[in-house]
Amino acid sequence: MEKPANCAYVSTATPEKSDHTDISSEENGNTRELVEDGDKREYLTGVRLWLVLASVTLVAFVMLLDMSIIVTAIPQITNDFHSLDDVGWYGSAFLLANCAFQPLAGRLYTLISSKSTFLVFLLVFEVGSVVCGSAQSSKALILGRAVAGLGGSGIMNGALTIISASSPLEKQPLMVGIMMGLSQMGIVCGPLFGGAFTQRVSWRWCFYINIPIGAIAAILLLAIYIPDHRSPEATSSQTSIKTIFSKLDLTGFVFFAGFAIMIELALSRGASDYAWNSPTVIGLFCGGGISLIVFMAWEHRVGDGAMIPASVVRRREVWSASLYLGFFSGALLCFSYYMPIYFQAVKGAPALMSGVYMLSGILPQLFMAIMSGVLIGKTGYYLPWALASAVVMLVGAGLMTTITVKATVAQWVMYQFVAGLGRGCGMQTPVIAIQNTLTVEQVPLGISLVIFIQTFGGSLALTIAQLVFDRCLEAAIPKYAPTANVSAIVHAGATAFPSVVTPAELPGVLSAYAYAVDKVFYVALGASASTFLFAWGMGWRRIQQKKVNDSGTSD
Repeated sequence: MEKPANCAYVSTATPEKSDHTDISSEENGNTRELVEDGDKREYLTGVRLWLVLASVTLVAFVMLLDMSIIVTAIPQITNDFHSLDDVGWYGSAFLLANCAFQPLAGRLYTLISSKSTFLVFLLVFEVGSVVCGSAQSSKALILGRAVAGLGGSGIMNGALTIISASSPLEKQPLMVGIMMGLSQMGIVCGPLFGGAFTQRVSWRWCFYINIPIGAIAAILLLAIYIPDHRSPEATSSQTSIKTIFSKLDLTGFVFFAGFAIMIELALSRGASDYAWNSPTVIGLFCGGGISLIVFMAWEHRVGDGAMIPASVVRRREVWSASLYLGFFSGALLCFSYYMPIYFQAVKGAPALMSGVYMLSGILPQLFMAIMSGVLIGKTGYYLPWALASAVVMLVGAGLMTTITVKATVAQWVMYQFVAGLGRGCGMQTPVIAIQNTLTVEQVPLGISLVIFIQTFGGSLALTIAQLVFDRCLEAAIPKYAPTANVSAIVHAGATAFPSVVTPAELPGVLSAYAYAVDKVFYVALGASASTFLFAWGMGWRRIQQKKVNDSGTSD
């Protein structure tokens, strides 16, 4: 029986019976640094593999950190630049560029060396960080955020592609679990780091911090050989720029970028500057929908040469994994963004302590991401963990909806602990499902799609959560504090509203804030329920591991 193209492994056979050849002259004890299997797939092991993992995880961490670190720095930025009207662009400029370029980035990873492509995206991200940190005007900062978003569009999928190329399939659950578990902490820790830098040094260090971390990761990657699992055609034409451009499907990219940008603009502008029924927002939604239809028709026409080939998208495991991670990201961001608001607004904790309080959810998430990766690698099954993640997250979100002003420490610690366990169980399962379904050459395309849906889904969930929070807060204040000035409280923000209310009104306003935060967790509840539905589409399949027998054929 022929060995599947996406099935690769490190042999455990005895030397005299193994077809595998050691192609490294260096040994690390009894662990070979680089091995090759009968399918001519090369993998890293030992110290080199862990250094590569550490490098790409660092870069992914700072990229995700960059998405949320600006949240607590925005008030000071607007003070320095007198740019209150530009607040929405500081976040949306990054997301627009990030979403628009992700599928094109996935296509690049199929045509150019994964290490070279990753380093180029890292360089662009670092340039954007320098522009942001040194910006002398609001427009320069927005430009820097867009450049950083462009660089970030190839970082997460590049990190997963490099891990896929560097480690055999049975080791990837652990590798991906560690990478995603640690990197996702960037989103959670962003507001904490942003507040600390803004308060202690300068908001500019929210961006400068990316430079030394990125430089360390780049040096490590440059020093280590990383296997390249592109198709022979792509490898043979790697020096032909003309050939690469001809295979990028730039026409498809233009249509897709139009869809992503218009939908993101509609979501961000509709949540802040315009009414949802305004001609501007409706026009953006309609334009985005038309661009998507044209894009799909074009991709169908191009076939396997498309930026997102139909042969990839129509696989049930791929679109199920993508939607699973999209809803998963939505639930995660609801927890990450609104628990700090609860701690700071309702409990009166400073920004630094609110980050400390969130450790009761962060630590179990990290622990379970690693533990589930180990167990998936040993058992070979990932669907049970995806389902368990959905169920436990659903319970955690349900518990969160009951949180009140009078919630005890034991309550919010336990609620976060349960939600964190659920998130840790399943965050890597969509990536494992895609790696186990697609051929090695198609994996970067599948990963780019799932990361795009993750980013887009998270952005959509935050927009819905913001709408729910705003509407519920405005409705709850008159109920709990009838004499309070609703407009003044809303404009004061989550940490400054005590200055615009009387001592008699304060308890009622705190109850209104707790009520609004509770309602946001219903969004997380719905997203968690959706992950349970789409998890089944990833299939009850075992990670493919073929062994080569003595005659050199696969069993």
